[in-house]
Amino acid sequence: MSNKAFSIFLGILGVLMFSSKAVMVKLAYQFEVDTITLLLLRMLFSLPFYLGVIVWHRLKTNRSTESKKPSLAGKDYGYLILFGFLGYYLASYFDFLGLNYIKAGLERIILFLYPTLVLLISWIALGQKISRQQLLGVIITYLGVVGIFAAELNLSVQENVWLGGILIFLSALTYGSYIVGSGWLIPKFGATLFTSYAMVVSCICVILHYLITTDTPLFELASEVYVIGLLMAVFATVIPSYLISYSIKGLGASNFSILGSLGPVSTIVLAWIFLDETMTWFQLVGAVVVISGIYVAERKW
Repeated sequence: MSNKAFSIFLGILGVLMFSSKAVMVKLAYQFEVDTITLLLLRMLFSLPFYLGVIVWHRLKTNRSTESKKPSLAGKDYGYLILFGFLGYYLASYFDFLGLNYIKAGLERIILFLYPTLVLLISWIALGQKISRQQLLGVIITYLGVVGIFAAELNLSVQENVWLGGILIFLSALTYGSYIVGSGWLIPKFGATLFTSYAMVVSCICVILHYLITTDTPLFELASEVYVIGLLMAVFATVIPSYLISYSIKGLGASNFSILGSLGPVSTIVLAWIFLDETMTWFQLVGAVVVISGIYVAERKW
């Protein structure tokens, strides 16, 4: 298998594993666990893996006399804390909270707006120009989301669908901000180490949030919640985060974004299988429209 084919394989596997997160969250909510407690379980089960990677990386660096350590200033670590807060704490919290109100399939479609938000944020904050092709892709994507969301308002029996949609959009917005802001830090830390540090920051934020806002006993939950939390940490957080990092390294961000298009469709299918969520033709067509918009925006003709 060539390096490119292997990178594609890793990317597809990572996207499919990541897309299972929403389904696991919805399954856990059936056992009456609150949002921040479930998020805390995910982060606590993930934390040892990321700490282990950091320790391994430092030991490897110290043993290598020829390796050049990156020049890191105090402000670099300050930005690392900021982006860890935005991308892995705030975005995750908005996502988990929004899943109280909308279906897992709709969540993934709205969340998949983040590539177009990256374009818009880069234009507003950094002055990067948006081409006509990219603008067309953004328009197509948002038309697809608006159409799906309008249909969901008519079909859904859940209350506060609007609130759920707004929360998921905020999740996409904060994650897009993280992508834009962290782009220049990843070369300094390295993709693997940066991801590990950011996840540790996120875990600290979640722990503080839990201690301040809730008195839910952490060790008196249904046993199924702990199992789901562990599965979510390992198979929908830790493993895919590194698979996607290595896939992006091998393919580049633009090429990987096409693989990322599998996310909404795979979540819709998984939600149909495990949650008995309705899978309509309108929803599938809307997902194709959203994916097509991302493809047009990211495609280099």
